[in-house]
Amino acid sequence: MAIELKVPSFGESITEVEIGEWLKREGDAVGKDENVVSIESEKATVDLPAPAAGVLAKILKKKGEVAKVGEAVGVLEATQSDAAQTEKKSPEILPTPAVAPPKREEATKPVGTISTPASNRERSFVMPAAQRALDERGVSPEAVKATGPGGRLLKEDVLRHDESKAASDASAKAPKVASAIDTSAYPREEELVPMTPLRRKMAARLLEAQHNAALLTTVNEIDMSELMSLRKEFGEVFQNKNGVKLGLMSFFIKATIEALKQSPDLNAEVRATDIVYRNYYDIGVAVGGGRGLVVPVLRNAERLSFAEIESAIGDFARRARENRLLPQELLGGTFTISNGGVYGSLLSTPIVNPPQSGVLGMHAIQDRPVARDGSVVIRPMMYVALTYDHRIVDGREAVTCLKRIKEIIEKPARMLLEV
Repeated sequence: MAIELKVPSFGESITEVEIGEWLKREGDAVGKDENVVSIESEKATVDLPAPAAGVLAKILKKKGEVAKVGEAVGVLEATQSDAAQTEKKSPEILPTPAVAPPKREEATKPVGTISTPASNRERSFVMPAAQRALDERGVSPEAVKATGPGGRLLKEDVLRHDESKAASDASAKAPKVASAIDTSAYPREEELVPMTPLRRKMAARLLEAQHNAALLTTVNEIDMSELMSLRKEFGEVFQNKNGVKLGLMSFFIKATIEALKQSPDLNAEVRATDIVYRNYYDIGVAVGGGRGLVVPVLRNAERLSFAEIESAIGDFARRARENRLLPQELLGGTFTISNGGVYGSLLSTPIVNPPQSGVLGMHAIQDRPVARDGSVVIRPMMYVALTYDHRIVDGREAVTCLKRIKEIIEKPARMLLEV
């Protein structure tokens, strides 16, 4: 029985997608729920599973082609389980022996014909002016390329040859330049790769943020000593109880939510001429995926425990690498946190994800000398950056929000005491 593989819905705003990599070829056996093809939209990349076991009979849409939601991209021929394991074998193609080109028959010379030496033959086509130029320079006609009608050697040919020789001699005498400038010995290839719909959408949104929002960034630094000591003391107990590691992100999400409660404009958005304030906190967490950076959203993060946050982030990261995030998991969000520190970033200015009004950038932890009680000590420090939309967020409010995050991270007990 033939079953069509159709493009699933990616949400109301998406009507067409781009076909990614086909994970199976025509004739390959496919198990039930086994991924067959990757489908890329402007919001997510998902793998389309087979609804039943069978054989991929036909590919209707190739990689890079556009398909509409609900359109068939392939045909699966459902079979019995044992027959589904049998793969079609391509017929063996025997190499075609190369056929030698027919030999050209040599022209028969008439009896009594006397062959003229090449040098004499070429000299007979040297024009008088060219011969004088050759004699003046002591050059033989065989060394000069003839460009005149009928193979005649012109004076211009001799002059051109003379100029070329002079330029070659000057180049040989010139001092050698740095080898880095000489690219002739190195391959200089280019590869044209179309942007995926997800990357195109990301680029458009980042450009939209730069054009439509008044972005400003404030920076602070956090002493991570107490938080790292707390994780070291209770990390093993936490993992044994909850089955997940106690990471930094859960602390920063908790601290950010507390700070947003005091600075509600950073959890709001501009909608036309209005400001929309929210009493819930859907925190987007930037994670690296198989197709680039994606930002899945923790819904109602203010109600989640440390363990629930760490478990959800771990699940997001795993499914992002496998391209299995659902489109609806990437929609919305009231605030975003991005941790460039995992890639070694010391400091950066993150860009707001519109229509949000703020984004927090975390960075690498480094031991740095700091002043404490009149003495210089070495502490694990992290730079944090808060980029905000200055249209609705004042500088004082942004600085206060970032300072509050700093206070909570440096004294994690504040989260319990709400001080």
